[in-house]
Amino acid sequence: MSKITLSIAAAALVAASVAEAQVPRAKSEASIGGQSVSVEYGRPSLKGRDMLGMAPHGTIWRTGADTSTTFTSAGELSSGGKTIPAGSYSLFTKRVDDKTWHLIFNKQTGQWGTEHDAGQDAVEVPLEWSQAGSSVEEFTIEVGASGLEMTWGTHVLALPLSAK
Repeated sequence: MSKITLSIAAAALVAASVAEAQVPRAKSEASIGGQSVSVEYGRPSLKGRDMLGMAPHGTIWRTGADTSTTFTSAGELSSGGKTIPAGSYSLFTKRVDDKTWHLIFNKQTGQWGTEHDAGQDAVEVPLEWSQAGSSVEEFTIEVGASGLEMTWGTHVLALPLSAK
């Protein structure tokens, strides 16, 4: 076998293994007070773990998997008395204590999800935590007319949103 053929075969094998390592991506879209809002994110699986329950207090999580989760709003939004300017943001989730979580809107987008630059944080808002009756295997974000909801395992983190 020639060196060129071996190189091509090795490159194909590496590309296939990288593609398999990435988790599925999803997108959720809705109109909130007439403003178009979307979230594009990676959907990791629990695989028998309680990932959110195991997160130590103070943990900043990439809110999904692989490339950072991207939140985009066509207009200015409000949540928890704070303003979220129109634009695109990476989302990070911060565990404050057992039942308190915050969502961080970061001005840097497109980076690998673990590359959080706190200097780029635009706004941090509290999330509403609740426990679901049944477990959800793949991390899920749903955007609806009243905000967004993140579900993973039996944890539900909701962010009420309204147009400004």
